Amino acid sequence: METSSPSQKIRVAVAGNPNSGKTSIFNALTGMRQHVGNWPGVTVEKIVGHAVYDDIDIEFIDLPGTYSLSPYSPDERVARDFLLFERPDAVCVVVDGTSLERSLYLVAQIVELNIPFVLALNMIDIVEARGMKIDTEKLSALIGAPVVPTVARSRRGIRELVREIIHIKDNEYYPVPVDYGKETERAILNVVEKISLAPQLAKKCHTGRFISAMLLAGDPEIEGLIYGASENSELEAEIAELRMKLEARERTDGETILANARHGWASGIFHEVVEHPTHDEPTVTDKIDDVLLHKFLGLPIFGVAMFLVFMATFGLGRFPTVWIEAFFGWLGGSLDGLFASLGAPEILNSLVVNGIIEGVGGVLVFLPNIAILFFFVAILEDSGYMARAAFLVDNIMHRMGLHGKSFIPIILGFGCTVPAVMATRTLENREDRLLTILILPFVLCSARIPVFVLLSSIFFARCAGIVMFSMYLLSILVAIFTAKLLKTAIFPGLTTPFVMELPPYHVPSLRGILLHTWERSWAFIRKAGTVILVGSVIIWALGSMPPGAEYASEGTWAASIGKFLEPLVKPFGSNWIGAVALLFGFAAKEIVVSTLTVLAGAGDIALGGAMREIFTPLSAYAFMVFTLIYTPCIATVAVIKKETQSWKWTAVSVALGLALAWILATLVYTVGSVLGFS
Repeated sequence: METSSPSQKIRVAVAGNPNSGKTSIFNALTGMRQHVGNWPGVTVEKIVGHAVYDDIDIEFIDLPGTYSLSPYSPDERVARDFLLFERPDAVCVVVDGTSLERSLYLVAQIVELNIPFVLALNMIDIVEARGMKIDTEKLSALIGAPVVPTVARSRRGIRELVREIIHIKDNEYYPVPVDYGKETERAILNVVEKISLAPQLAKKCHTGRFISAMLLAGDPEIEGLIYGASENSELEAEIAELRMKLEARERTDGETILANARHGWASGIFHEVVEHPTHDEPTVTDKIDDVLLHKFLGLPIFGVAMFLVFMATFGLGRFPTVWIEAFFGWLGGSLDGLFASLGAPEILNSLVVNGIIEGVGGVLVFLPNIAILFFFVAILEDSGYMARAAFLVDNIMHRMGLHGKSFIPIILGFGCTVPAVMATRTLENREDRLLTILILPFVLCSARIPVFVLLSSIFFARCAGIVMFSMYLLSILVAIFTAKLLKTAIFPGLTTPFVMELPPYHVPSLRGILLHTWERSWAFIRKAGTVILVGSVIIWALGSMPPGAEYASEGTWAASIGKFLEPLVKPFGSNWIGAVALLFGFAAKEIVVSTLTVLAGAGDIALGGAMREIFTPLSAYAFMVFTLIYTPCIATVAVIKKETQSWKWTAVSVALGLALAWILATLVYTVGSVLGFS
């Protein structure tokens, strides 16, 4: 059966303030499952999705959240540059209905881009629950664009939103721009006229009103774009003179003149279309915040919440872990017997059972713990509590030299360091970005969890959750104190104030939580079937060669590598097997577990007694400390190079991690030995 291709294709940008529900709208429009966090800064690159509606192929581009088209951070610049230079056919502007006045500032600038747009009035359910009323017809008339009330989580209004996007693309467009006042409007028209007389700028200035306004505001990037393209010093001088005259007349700078007018436009519209309840009582969010953001109780409550998450990770994960462990034990034994009955070569038997089953199975056995951890973290994120955590620790982070907004990448780092490093784009100051990037590898990412679960369940069975929580605390302490040291020695100067919107609390969506848990768990499984599988086979080969050597004995190539590195790990109680595990863990931390499992050669997926021949409780804890602090993986190194654009800072990150890991692991082992621990 033949299927006809869509008759028309259009590109639609999805723009909006951080935490407006923009990515949720994007997911609803495209059917994609981009990660949604109930805090700003989750989207730091533009994301593309497709959907076909009424025989029209629509390409939706989810832009990073921004409060303004005057960018202060790299992610905001991505949004501004796309709208200016790539010219989508239409824009879907997502605004938070509970914060309409603030959201309209961005709308005021998008109006000036001369691109058809539709306003998605999101979170309308919360607006209604608060007793507020928004006159959408009047709002549409005042901005000159269609307005569609939406609830992204329940897909309310999504179909109507798509219809309006398709309709406005092919119909007359009558936006209502900001009236900046007589003198400012005259100056803008003068700039538009002067730019239009420069033929080489014709293609760049299809958004002439916006460009002209930004030139009068003295935006350095727009100035570089226009003056660099024109190569006309007279044009620059003429526009500078216009700006100086306007500023002298208004007695303030151009940026403030325009910002005040836009805020006035937004405020005027807001008061025209929004009706508040007669008695403005504290909301549920306000009442909850009175407790969770309490000056003295806030931090202890957060600490207890995270402690309970880690305890649940072990307590609830214990039983399914045993079942998976038993399954891989049965599978390995069955295949061993099958190969023996078939007379298969011993090397094939060893590869499958000792290499693949023990290596991959030794990691997958911890899947329940990973899934449970992600489940509870998703609840904290989706409810809005994680955004509050940034404010709870802001004072501490400022004392240690970190920007409060650095807490967002740090929280993301508990999932994976790679997106956490990318999330530093939300920081406006380059020094704050570099500082945050350098301390992110110390954050306990999910790839390290299998190592900690393995060793803590064997050596600290009765208090495994507490040991795991100690790793979490240690990662935070190392990150914070390293930041203080680096801030003092390398990045002196004041940090900028931290301002971030607190999203309203809402009941987490079970579907969203399960999807998030599944995606992260599936990524773990996929990694086990690719990177960890390849790593396990390589480790097995090193533990089997040269031919004739006893598997995992001291005569193998693996042992030779380990013996060479053993002097480096001996100070914290490890041996050649631990050295090889840490070396291969540089590729991916899960490979540390598969290396220990494969080289232990015990034939027991849980290792148990074999691990006790390699480690003591004290050396196991020191090994965990080293694993916690040294470079997470090769992918992290690659993204640090990409984000810093510097091999120097990449090398500093790797060297700093290795040095601190060795010092702290050795300190733990030495002090523990002196105190009589073993």
